Amino acid sequence: MKKYLAEFIGTFTLVLFGCGTAVVAGKSVGLLGIAFAFGFALIAMAYGIGPISGCHINPAVSLGVFVAGRMNGGDLVGYITGQVLGAIAAAGVLSVIANGLLTGYSTAASGLGQNGWGEGYLAGYGLSSAITFEFVATLLFVMVILGATQKGAPSHMAGLAIGITLVAIHIFGINITGVSVNPARSLGPALLVGGRALAQVWLFLVVPSVAGIVSGLLYRTGLLEVAA
Repeated sequence: MKKYLAEFIGTFTLVLFGCGTAVVAGKSVGLLGIAFAFGFALIAMAYGIGPISGCHINPAVSLGVFVAGRMNGGDLVGYITGQVLGAIAAAGVLSVIANGLLTGYSTAASGLGQNGWGEGYLAGYGLSSAITFEFVATLLFVMVILGATQKGAPSHMAGLAIGITLVAIHIFGINITGVSVNPARSLGPALLVGGRALAQVWLFLVVPSVAGIVSGLLYRTGLLEVAA
């Protein structure tokens, strides 16, 4: 249970501070500030809960780790459950904070940092761009995680490398999809915002998950493993 609780706390932190920065301070800090908020939150949790659970805080990562043969099915279910509940709880806390704005705040109109695509969403990229970006970005992200945490890698630097990768992904992709690469991060805000966010969340559940599985397969087959 310690591992699952750690994943709950880690995902809660990632979503609250990442999406929270977009909602509360996005106009002040811009895309770079939002990107760094997600990356720094991940780095903090990597060193805070990493020794307990490995700090997946992302179902796509857990799927990759499972397929790579580094965790069992029971832990996979526990991890994903903790991650999803953490993301939903964070979205709930963010909703309370955002709706406390004295000048008024509409969750339906302004959202909670949810992901999306199409006309009217950020830069207005289409479905094909959204699918391509989320697949490639998640594939590379999970590859970095699996590579940085494999035997023979300098594991004490893993959290920093993974966090920097997440920052780079956000700098590139915020205008495309808002950047998911994490089904739990997408599901939490979408459930509370509803409407278009909920109608589009399927992409952010399916595509990153498939990418995580493919990345895991690359390691399971030994193609990217450090030679013994």
